[in-house]
Amino acid sequence: MSAIATVRTIGSGVAIEAVIAATARGREIAGPVVAAVVGARGDLVAFLHTNGAPAPSAKIAQDKAYTAASFRVPTPALFDMVSASPALREGIAAQPGVAMFGGGLPIEIDGEFVGAIGVSGASEAQDIECANAGLAAIGAKLF
Repeated sequence: MSAIATVRTIGSGVAIEAVIAATARGREIAGPVVAAVVGARGDLVAFLHTNGAPAPSAKIAQDKAYTAASFRVPTPALFDMVSASPALREGIAAQPGVAMFGGGLPIEIDGEFVGAIGVSGASEAQDIECANAGLAAIGAKLF
């Protein structure tokens, strides 16, 4: 048994490309948004808060990314997974940093999970569209 584990995670250069693309898409379709990319363990790797984006969106984008990384599913899928059990749904939602609405997507490159992106500041559908733009810019699997 090995005493050391290796965690492969997204690199900062690629993460920066993703937040730039996500915020650019936000400006095209909805206005200012915030984008955050976290690594495979949920640590912040890249963050871009565009001028005029709502202040609370900074934390919300990071929470969406953290949630998608922690559970390795798009944030709305987590809600679907726990919605049948009120106790589970409320328990998960009460955890710090958990967001179960659209805009958080896992990042898979060449079939390997390496992190997640979160976008906030527009409508839920637009946040998802912006997050997918970030994924497309780095050649990641789209959701």
